[in-house]
Amino acid sequence: MASGIRYEREGAVGVVTLDNAARMNPLTEAMQHALLEVLSSAGRDAEVRALLITGEGRGFCVGADLSAMVPSAGDTRSLGTRTADTMAVLSNKLVLALREAPFPVVSALNGAVAGAGVGLALAADLVVAARSAYFYFPFMPKLGIVPDLGSTWFLANLVGRSRALGLTLLGDKLPADQALDWGLVWSVVDDAALPDEGRALARRLAELPAHGALEMRRAFEAARCNDLSAQLAYEAERQRELIDHPDFAEGVAAFMGRRMPLFRNRSD
Repeated sequence: MASGIRYEREGAVGVVTLDNAARMNPLTEAMQHALLEVLSSAGRDAEVRALLITGEGRGFCVGADLSAMVPSAGDTRSLGTRTADTMAVLSNKLVLALREAPFPVVSALNGAVAGAGVGLALAADLVVAARSAYFYFPFMPKLGIVPDLGSTWFLANLVGRSRALGLTLLGDKLPADQALDWGLVWSVVDDAALPDEGRALARRLAELPAHGALEMRRAFEAARCNDLSAQLAYEAERQRELIDHPDFAEGVAAFMGRRMPLFRNRSD
């Protein structure tokens, strides 16, 4: 499609496919607008309980569309100013929309994950990679700029300062198996198994309590800032509310009845 993505709902799972395989799915402005619209639409669809994002072809996403980064007739802003303005009103909002989605998000990485595509991939709650996939940070060694779309934040928090600086200063490719060892991805599977594995993970997440992704994200975000005493207090306050929630009652009933719990939709 013209936007470069496809979207379909498979039961309780929304599936987004980046679909500009001939160019390895560059993150064009049209694609970003379409992704934001899909996230908004899926967020309004109470039947969607998890989202899967993957790519078509040999790469998940190769990052910014450099061919479009040229002077624009009638626009007096410098290219840097225009790019930063676009990031503020579009690209950064896309990353935040993924991090704040009302359902868990899985990214299934096929092939190259490069440049700004890294931020898109790591914004998901769970990341599964094909064995042939790799991360690539050309920003500084090839272009003289810093990583964006949250890549510096994700790397610093997931792999630590030393590895983050090494990856981004040297620009070496990080293979999927090494990314797994470093804690950048949840799992690595054979290439042919990636579509099924991504969907299987998303279906498992779709069975969680509808507020699960939001609660877990917030708990770990709080843990980044709190000392142990403050985090213990945070956990107790959340249990004060969540234990009185109908999903807890359903979970206890299912445990006592030796069955799987059936949690409510987001609209219930």
